[in-house]
Amino acid sequence: MRNLVIILGDQLTLDNPALQAFDPSQDHIVMAEVMQESTHVWSHRQRITLFLSAMRHFAEALQARHFPLTYFKLESHDYPDLAAVWRAMLQQHQPEAVRVCEPGDWRVLQALQATAREHHVALDVPQDTHYMCSIPQFQRWAEQQKGSSLRMENFYRGMRKKYKLLMKGDAPAGGEWNYDKQNREHLGKEGPQNLKPSPRFAPDALTQAVIALVKKRFPDHPGKLDEFPWPVKRAQALKLLSHFIAEKLPQFGTYQDAMWQDSPYLWHSLLASALNLKLLNPREVIAAAEQAYQQGQAPLASVEGFIRQVLGWREFVRGVYWLEMPALKSANYFKHERDLPAWFWTGQTQMQCLSQCIGQTLETGYAHHIQRLMVIGLFSTLAELSPQQVADWFLAVYVDAVEWVELPNVAGMALYANGGRFTSKPYVASGAYIKRMSNYCANCRYDPTLKAGEAACPFTTLYWAFLIKHETLLAGNQRTRLMVQHVGKMTASEQSAIKAFASQRLKQIQQL
Repeated sequence: MRNLVIILGDQLTLDNPALQAFDPSQDHIVMAEVMQESTHVWSHRQRITLFLSAMRHFAEALQARHFPLTYFKLESHDYPDLAAVWRAMLQQHQPEAVRVCEPGDWRVLQALQATAREHHVALDVPQDTHYMCSIPQFQRWAEQQKGSSLRMENFYRGMRKKYKLLMKGDAPAGGEWNYDKQNREHLGKEGPQNLKPSPRFAPDALTQAVIALVKKRFPDHPGKLDEFPWPVKRAQALKLLSHFIAEKLPQFGTYQDAMWQDSPYLWHSLLASALNLKLLNPREVIAAAEQAYQQGQAPLASVEGFIRQVLGWREFVRGVYWLEMPALKSANYFKHERDLPAWFWTGQTQMQCLSQCIGQTLETGYAHHIQRLMVIGLFSTLAELSPQQVADWFLAVYVDAVEWVELPNVAGMALYANGGRFTSKPYVASGAYIKRMSNYCANCRYDPTLKAGEAACPFTTLYWAFLIKHETLLAGNQRTRLMVQHVGKMTASEQSAIKAFASQRLKQIQQL
């Protein structure tokens, strides 16, 4: 055999570079479902189902093209991890080389390299052309940046120019690069209006079989499977994209930061899982959004905000991940060590915002970026939770979680665990932010305006304690300087009272 071609669970596209020049007479494909990929973090059952179903549907597409394929189903073998499968296949086929597209997980790449060395076989890892910025290109860009910090905005502007997206000659369309200030509206008292729900995809026979398998093999894992709405085939993902562009994109920008009780999806695209599995290509997603602007179907602010997420932030965090690993995995700038409260796995907390965001996460495997960053991530920072435990939780519970995108977003952005390597400030706020951007506080036992006392919102108490503890750091940062000016106006006794009550709150964290 010439090549043993490995296709990983998040590489489900016929454009996979590992399949270039594939010769059915000389090459063989292997795909495998293994327990470790669902248990190295305590994976949500929606996430497990999504990966397994999408993989099995893609395997059917390969078989329809008569590609020689060995597919290891979870219920049909005893191999504990991917490396064990690869070793067995190498022993059986004795290929000249192993060929696999760049993985999205540093851990998997290490396992591939170790297996190839063990068997003295060449390992060919072609560049993943799904992404619009290669890892070497990002590394060159990072080397050219002044100082030790990397900024997404600079990277994003370069990508806009490179791909001539939302450009008018050499200038950005509309005269501005970033319309984020127009994209922070709250929903008001009336809540979401005229919102057409995204299409949901009834599980076919293959997906139903996967659901039954997951219920049987992972009975104690978080998440429900009463409904499973996610796209597992390219045709479904394209339908979801078309709906978003036509029905949600026009108001996406305006309300992308808003939150509303019992409304988990709002105007968000829900495309991240399809993109991360490679059922969709970012180029086609961006092109569809830009076309909507050009045809007058969506305002510039919404389109720019969406394209910034896909072309800017998504590509940026991938570059950062491979630049910073493996150090990013253990980063802990603030030296936070507190264990996750048990209610992270139940949603049963008296804080309404966290009950809503964690509850819907455990129910659906989904929360939008503000719920993740400015509710769950915010609390994790203020409560001094272990970055490693928080990152593992995020990787476990979201259907769109792949480590290259999850870890930089959580450890780097939400938790500031790497000390601001690519973020300009710690993301901290009081309960007032949540009240402004949602209706969660209206049904909560805690008052976001109070700093101390039994009725005080834990977010607010912990926020002020954080400012007091890190006053010097925050005063030296241009973006947080104004925050801590109020600390300087407090008396020593006021500061002591806040710190004492915050300490009490953290001792009672399981009961909050």
